[in-house]
Amino acid sequence: MAITSRDVARLAGVSQPTVSRALRDDPRVSEATKAKVRAAAEQLGYVPSEAGRALSSGRTRRIGLLITDIENQFYTHIIAPVHLQLERLGYQLMLHTETADNDTIVERLIANGLDGVILATTTVDSVVPLRLRDHGLPFVYFNRTTSFVDADATVVEPTAGFEAAASRAVALGHTRIGAVLGPSNTSTAQSREVALRAALATNGLSLSPDDIRRGPFDTRTGDEATTSLLSQPSPPTLLFCANDVVAYGALNAASRRGVSVPGDLSIVGFDDLPAASWPIIELSTIAYDLTAMAGEAARLITRRIEQPDASVLHVEYETSFVERRTLSSAPLSD
Repeated sequence: MAITSRDVARLAGVSQPTVSRALRDDPRVSEATKAKVRAAAEQLGYVPSEAGRALSSGRTRRIGLLITDIENQFYTHIIAPVHLQLERLGYQLMLHTETADNDTIVERLIANGLDGVILATTTVDSVVPLRLRDHGLPFVYFNRTTSFVDADATVVEPTAGFEAAASRAVALGHTRIGAVLGPSNTSTAQSREVALRAALATNGLSLSPDDIRRGPFDTRTGDEATTSLLSQPSPPTLLFCANDVVAYGALNAASRRGVSVPGDLSIVGFDDLPAASWPIIELSTIAYDLTAMAGEAARLITRRIEQPDASVLHVEYETSFVERRTLSSAPLSD
């Protein structure tokens, strides 16, 4: 027969509820009693069931990570740190990938019995935060936010990184600057554009409308935008990309057209993903601590679940500029 918590209680000489509380590390149970219960559980080979824990606590200890932009390589790098942090805190990660942003997503999240949700691909006009709030399901923003519903968030502060990159660009003689910006309905694209324009203005530069392209945060955007920009009579000598994935597409387009990087065109990304430092790429980029930011999102959602009345926290991660092979001096004019 399967060992139950009642068996552990008998061996430890405590009540069954005390066993449950001790194994949850409840502060109301003394350390001596916890040690006695754990020793009894180990001796009997008792493993608490997740279903039993959920029934006794009213929680499933499952956290959803919602990603709608499932083809974006950026998000593959946040799953591990979120999982590891949640595991340390006694929660399980449930990955939810949806290709739409609507009420159906919220229905599925609620149906899965989650204790909370990390929203990783929110658009500024998303209904999901509103619906989660209305249903009383705790959530936090990761990377992207919306102004409709204030909530805990981990976000990037791009100013310092762009200021350093723009200053370096001027020192290298670049005056014709191009940009491949992200979709205008995302807070990340908006904040990065504002920071880039401000940094360039501080250094006496600006973005011409002819040298700007926009699109999703993917390689296709970078490829098509760069192909278009290089087709102009006087193309930019330096291209700021919405993220590293977009910059990879820009590198592909330049290679296909026989444009030397960085001899003819310098390229700067954003995020400093692991592949950016590979010898075959060596992408100059705006960097921040993505792993810490993902782990903090996990910590914030568990805090919100366990302390529902806690003050709202917005945790910002500063950026820096990492210069690699794809940035060099502007080419000499004919």
